[in-house]
Amino acid sequence: MSALTLSTSSAATLRADAIVVGVAKGPKGPVVAAGAEAVDKAFDGKLAAVLEALGATGGEGETTKLPAPSGLKAPVVLAVGLGEAPAKDEAFGHEALRRAAGSAARALAGTKKAGFALPVEDADAAGAVAEGALLGAYSYRPAGNAAAKKNDKADKGAPLAEIALLGGKPRDKAFKAATERAATVAEEVNRARDLVNMPPNELDPKTFAAAAQTAGKEFGLKVEVLDEKALLKGGFGGIMGVGRGSDAPPRLVRIGYTHPKAEKTLALVGKGITYDSGGISLKPAGHNETMKCDMAGAAAVFAAVVSAARLGLQVNVTGWLALAENMPSGSATRPGDVLKMYGGKTVEVLNTDAEGRLVLGDALARASEENPDAIVDVATLTGAMVLALGNRTFGVMGNDDAFRTSVYEIAEAVGEQAWPMPLPAELRKAMDSPVADFANMGERMGSGLLAGLFLKEFVGEGIAWAHLDIAGPAYHESAPYGYTPKGGTGSAVRTLVRLAEHTAAGDLG
Repeated sequence: MSALTLSTSSAATLRADAIVVGVAKGPKGPVVAAGAEAVDKAFDGKLAAVLEALGATGGEGETTKLPAPSGLKAPVVLAVGLGEAPAKDEAFGHEALRRAAGSAARALAGTKKAGFALPVEDADAAGAVAEGALLGAYSYRPAGNAAAKKNDKADKGAPLAEIALLGGKPRDKAFKAATERAATVAEEVNRARDLVNMPPNELDPKTFAAAAQTAGKEFGLKVEVLDEKALLKGGFGGIMGVGRGSDAPPRLVRIGYTHPKAEKTLALVGKGITYDSGGISLKPAGHNETMKCDMAGAAAVFAAVVSAARLGLQVNVTGWLALAENMPSGSATRPGDVLKMYGGKTVEVLNTDAEGRLVLGDALARASEENPDAIVDVATLTGAMVLALGNRTFGVMGNDDAFRTSVYEIAEAVGEQAWPMPLPAELRKAMDSPVADFANMGERMGSGLLAGLFLKEFVGEGIAWAHLDIAGPAYHESAPYGYTPKGGTGSAVRTLVRLAEHTAAGDLG
């Protein structure tokens, strides 16, 4: 990941390959944002006019490169759009700063060092710029990729190496803490992105579990791995039912972070289907190519637990990674089979492509046995949620309105688009089965909500629970924007980390 420093230099004196400044959309044209005063002075106060002459408007994510005039140590100025200029006496929103910093970092790929002179009025704003720049500088660089190594050597496409944050207060404890937190969280988001981007022949349940064990040793986490024998003996019928069609057997991984002064415990459960063919209910052509991303929920949970440990949060956080590969074979679960889930409930499998809820059901029931104060599951669960909310917004459901609202508000605050969704009780009847306690499918309309109702059946009584369906934003197939790359996005990591911080502070909804 790119190196981050808080610099005491000014934009005029910093020795770097480029200086990043902000520009906003004003009523009469582009307006140079605060933090760029030294650069504007080098342009004789005409930076906005020069940008306008080049067609810049200050629109969100817009980038314009300029040769630097005399008076600046850096040879290049990069102006990045912040969107609409705020009203007088108001500051730019943190998400606007994140996205602008991310756009700038992407535009500077191949650059060794850049100074970011964006409007930083307080520590939180500094953290937002740092986080956006570090996330925007991300690039998946697979081991053994000769083309990537060749490009790196030629400085083509290599991520921005060093980010110097200007305008902050390096000696101020709040600024230092905010940027250090941003660096930690960004690194863990990028960990999740790397896992999602890995080819499915390189990341199966066993290798995913091994990655968790390696991180456990590095960060002092307690990691327990249940292999296929332990899962069978323990009665984890959902995970075993999904994974039995694959030559790569399933795993259930428990990752535990504890703090000696913690008063609350948060359990996080992640869907980890390392590849989803649909099983016997095979996906149609054109729907298989990105199914390596079906473990994005488990990746988010993994990264969030590591983040909590690295940040030393005063809360106990337990992560449950429900890992399996969903493949068709002679041993695969068939539509019509009945599975006995962990805890004893039986489920009729009507569609083997509705497998995520089966592995999550086992993990939710097991997590509930430890009686945490709250449980949050994260999953690329349903195409219905993508139809409802699009590719950039995840749905939030839950069994407690106050808790669901808290999770939604936290997501919005950290810049992850989310929307609260209901769990209508009348949909539950659609899952009734003549041969089991219930089925894994129901009626088509409202099927994303019905999936949430299925999961609710496995949450322990009296435990606040929220379900994040990240099927839309977990994997981005279009052109990058802001700090969001093409491919794995690390969706939900920042929400889970902030939730853990709120829980540690006693602000759990």
